[in-house]
Parts: sequence; C-alpha cells; structure tokens
Amino acid sequence: MTFENVLVSAEAGVATLTINTPPANTLSEKTVGEVSRAFDEIERDDGVRALVVTGAGDRVFVGGADVNEFTRVASPEDTRAKMRSGAGLFRRIELFPKPVIAAINGVCAGGGCEFALACDLRIMAESATIGQPEINLGIMPAWGGTQRLPRLVGPGDALMLMMSGETISAAQAARIGLVNEVVPAGRALARAVEIARMLAARAPLALAAIKRAVIRGLDEGYEVGIACEQDEMVDLFASADAREGIAAFLGKRRPVFRGV
Repeated sequence: MTFENVLVSAEAGVATLTINTPPANTLSEKTVGEVSRAFDEIERDDGVRALVVTGAGDRVFVGGADVNEFTRVASPEDTRAKMRSGAGLFRRIELFPKPVIAAINGVCAGGGCEFALACDLRIMAESATIGQPEINLGIMPAWGGTQRLPRLVGPGDALMLMMSGETISAAQAARIGLVNEVVPAGRALARAVEIARMLAARAPLALAAIKRAVIRGLDEGYEVGIACEQDEMVDLFASADAREGIAAFLGKRRPVFRGV
C-alpha cells in the first residue's frame, strides 16, 4: 500500500510510520485516513511485532490538526464528524494489539500530543516541546486528550496544560510522567526503534493481553480489570508461546516466540 502523506517501512520486526507533511506535519483528514489504513496494513503483517511513529524532519513530531480545515466546518454535524475521525484513529492506536512507541523528535502540539498519548510509550528528544494549545484558538482537545492526559499525569498537571495552552520542555514532560524517557536531540527515533526491537522479541500474545487488561481496568475499573487479567492469563497459559517461554527458562536459553 502506498501513501502520499505517510511513510511506512519495516525492518527486523519493527515498522516505522512517519507523518510526512512538512513543515508542520499536520493531521489533515487525508493524513488521518492514511494513518488508519497504515495501521490496518501493519496489523495484518505477522512479520511486524512493534511499531514506531514519528514525524518527518527533526523539528516537528506532529503539529496538530490542520487548522485550515477548520474554516470548512459548516455545521455541528461537521464538527462532530471531524472529532470522531481523529478520536476513532487514536482509540484504534490505543487498542492496537502490537506495541506502539512515539518518537517525539520535535514540536508535539494539540492533536500531535493526543497522538502521542494514544501510544503505549513516548520517547522524547531533549530539544522537543509538547502541549495542548487548543485553548488559544478558543477550543479544546477533542481527540481524547481530556481523558488520556489526566490518566497519565494526574488531573492537576493535565488541567494546567490544557487550560493554559502552554507547551513544556522534555524535562518538564518527564517530571510529570508525560513521557517515558528523554534522549539527546536527534536520538528519539533511534532510541524508540531500539526499544521496539526489544519488544519485538517478547511474546506477542502476552504483549497484546497486557495492553487489553490495562485498558479494560482504566476504562471500566479495578474489578473488571482484575477479571480481565485472569481471563487473559488462562488463555496465555494454554498457548504454545507460554510452553516455549517456560521451557526456555528451564533450559537456560533464549525463547523464540511465534505468536501462537
């Protein structure tokens, strides 16, 4: 599958998806559609075990929604459709059965921040900035930011970011738990790929099960999450990967997981 606004490559079990709409790497309706189709393709590819998303160049990860398209929103129905499009994509990413890592190589603002929030892990260059500046346009995050950001950093820091509209540094983002790791400028993608390759060697069924259990617990509460965790464990114990993992541990060798 070929795209105009998205670049996709794969090597050693890791796919890299690059938003390629410089200079701002904005998420137009077309780009959102292409990203969605790219995720469909990557999910079907059994040779890909983990995914890294980033932005073209070294200055911008994703600069947010294409504000020029806002002028073409003619009715409340149009507004709702636009919000559902982006929110649907990010929920798709959140529920994606393979690990997704954001390599935040530059400005990460608005919809770009919401994109990163939907990923499992976030690696950020020390030169990058991140924030939810929608308030400066008289609007608000509406692609899941009001829900994911408080869950990640707590309501106080989340409200400060969304209500002030200010962007923060990588060091500040790490302090509040918004990103997992800060790396030198120019190293975000390489570090994200390094982590993705490590995860690609892990048991894919277990990775997907961990994601499902965490999300169910966050969405539906502790008791539901615990029940989901136990159901997932029952299924995993019956898998060939579990037998391989246990045998490899007892045999003091590296396991080879096949996703079955």
